[in-house]
Amino acid sequence: MTTKTEPRIWVGWREWVALPELGIDRIKAKIDTGAHTSSIHAIHIRRFREAGRERVAFAVHPLQRRTDLTVACVADVLDERYVTSSSGHRSKRLVVRTLLQIGDQRWPIELTLANRDAMGFRMLLGRTAMKGRLLVDPSASFLVATGATAAPRPTFCAP
Repeated sequence: MTTKTEPRIWVGWREWVALPELGIDRIKAKIDTGAHTSSIHAIHIRRFREAGRERVAFAVHPLQRRTDLTVACVADVLDERYVTSSSGHRSKRLVVRTLLQIGDQRWPIELTLANRDAMGFRMLLGRTAMKGRLLVDPSASFLVATGATAAPRPTFCAP
């Protein structure tokens, strides 16, 4: 049996990514191998029912220190989970599934919605979103957005 595998993408510890289904063309994400789940800064979170589906509307300020730029988002609610932050604070968060785009690659990920206003990054990309797709160079930044300027890296394929 033959299975098609995509080459893994080399990324730095921070990258510009897109969430096309949410209308977010560009958001800086911290590539966080210590985080299990991915998270996005969301404000004005409002749950509602539409055509028998549980939905959520929320707003995102995709650029750090820029509250003048707001993207209104709507998504299906996938789940509601307890998440423990790096500071040990436990909170219940809504979870949505959406497409992540890094470079020319796209795949579905799960995102928790959280107010990350006090945090340095509007988005964290956790391990479950990276698994089998990304290789992280913690000494580099923006490898995908600007092209790798470091020494060439070997290509790995997911098992």
